[in-house]
This record gives sequence, structure tokens and C-alpha cells, in this order.
Amino acid sequence: MFTPQGPTLRELAAQALSSIEHGYDLLAPKFDHTPFRTPDAILEAAGRALAPMGPFAAGLDLCCGTGAGMEVLRDLCRESVTGVDISTGMLTVGRSRLGADDGPSPAGTYARDSPSSAGPYDGDSPSTARTCDGGTTSSAVRCGGGTSAPATTCDRGTPCRPARRDGRQGVPAAGHDDRSPSVAWVRGDARALPFAPAFDLVVSFGAFGHFLPRELPVLFAGVHAVLRPGGRFAFPVVAPPRPGSPWYWALLGFDTVMRVRNAVRRPTFVMYYRAFRLGDVERELARAGFRTELHPLTEFGRRRDGSPRARMVVATREDSSGRPAGVV
Repeated sequence: MFTPQGPTLRELAAQALSSIEHGYDLLAPKFDHTPFRTPDAILEAAGRALAPMGPFAAGLDLCCGTGAGMEVLRDLCRESVTGVDISTGMLTVGRSRLGADDGPSPAGTYARDSPSSAGPYDGDSPSTARTCDGGTTSSAVRCGGGTSAPATTCDRGTPCRPARRDGRQGVPAAGHDDRSPSVAWVRGDARALPFAPAFDLVVSFGAFGHFLPRELPVLFAGVHAVLRPGGRFAFPVVAPPRPGSPWYWALLGFDTVMRVRNAVRRPTFVMYYRAFRLGDVERELARAGFRTELHPLTEFGRRRDGSPRARMVVATREDSSGRPAGVV
């Protein structure tokens, strides 16, 4: 389906009947050939919107998948880029595409073999915190005892390959130099992030449908906790389709099918397109301690009522004075 290189209908059905973690492990080798990957147009627009706010030192891609958002971060961050995802398969594909680095971590090593405080996204079994799958330990991560230590090798005991650029046309932030930031991949639950507060920018692309509305407070509080004061949490949102339009009925039908599936089968596969509403998001971001701004992505035009078709949400963790801290 979708393209000759994409998954078959049978493979998609197997994914949909699995847990989120296992489903994405199955889909990972062909994920980049599906429409589920965030389109390059959105990624590039997000990079252009964030570039004037940078450069940043350390960036985190929340629910990074195969690393499309990591490419945006590499153009915006000077020191390190980290991707976190629940799926080992997606992380493996991402690392094969973008590589990993064996340089010292600015804030410690990953908590090896210690149980996470939350289970997998579907909530049916406890997860175990692990090192990056075949990659380095992440920048800004805690040791199990709360102390930090530098990371120099992959968890398999061999030096990791240096990060490499792939020729993609990015949008470097003002003042950004040509040195590639270190790249690390971490398997973890986005609702129980195993990181210390050492990131200047957290981004996420296309992942929020995997979280129920009641999970947003925990999710946003976790992001707030891993940001330095003045750090930014940024993600694009697209305006909902007009009621009665083909896309309206398509998304309503998809969400209905998924709710029926989750009512009759375990483990659940949480993926709802219509549950992530901007008003709810702004309210929960404020409760988590963020100051939120909306930046129109003008490349996608406007709706009939004049509102933008797409926006960039930029939520800032303020410092003790109430002002955004400066970037590097």
C-alpha cells in the first residue's frame, strides 16, 4: 500500500492488532514509505519557524520514530541531539539513517536496567529503562542513583559511529556553525522521561495522537522537567478539517474504528486523530508551567475564516524572573 516500498495491507493489519510498541517495531523498516511519517514540508516549515529563536545547545526529539525530527534538530542545535522513542525497531532504523556519536554526554548516562516509573504507552505491562539501542547514552540523562557520569561507548561496548549529514537542505539557526552535534538514541516512555533538566529545545512531530487527553498533564510536566529554564517545547499543529468535508469523515471514521478495536482487544493501540485539541493543549501547557505562543506557518495558507491552516506551538519554561533565558 501507499508505495511499492510501503507495507502491505496484511502488515498494516498486524500492526493495528498489536500494542503500540510492537506495532511500530513491525512497521519500522517501511515506516518512511507511509503517509504516517511527518511530511518534509511540515518539518522544513518548523525548522524555519524555530531558527530565529536559536541556536540551541541540546535538543530532544520526543517520540522520535525513525528520526525525521532529528534532522530538524541537527540544523538548530550546536552540541547534542537526542531522540527518545518506545519502539526499538524505529530507533534502529533511525540510527542506521543518521548514525550516532560516542562523545561525552554533557549531563550523564542513561539509567541502565532500572524500571521506568510508567509502563509502555498502552499501559498494559511495565517497561524497563534501557540504554540507547545500539547507540550512545543520551545527553542529559540520569544514572539510577541520581548521579551523572560521562558516556563514551555504545551499550554493546564498542565506539559508536560519528554523526553524519545527509545532504538534506536544512535551515541552520543564526550563529550555527558547521560542526555536527552529537547524536544519541534512547528507548524510553515519553510519559516517564529518564532525563535530567539539560535540554534547551524539545520538539515532537505527529506523536500526540498516541496519548489520551488525561495523559497530557503527565506528558507536559515531564517535558517541563527536562528543559532548562528558558527552554522551549515546540510542535506543529494543523487546523481540524471543516465539518462535513471528506477529511472530517475520514478522521472520524478512523477514530471510531480504533475506539471499537480498543474496546474489544488487548493490548490497546492508542491512536486518535481528533483527541488533541488546541484549546485543551494550551490549558494543560499553562498548568505545567509553560508560557505558550502560537506562530502561524504561513507556507500552508489560511482557512476561509482567516485562521492559519497550520501553527507552530512554542511553549517556554520561564526562569525565576519570569523571562525566557537566553539561548547560546
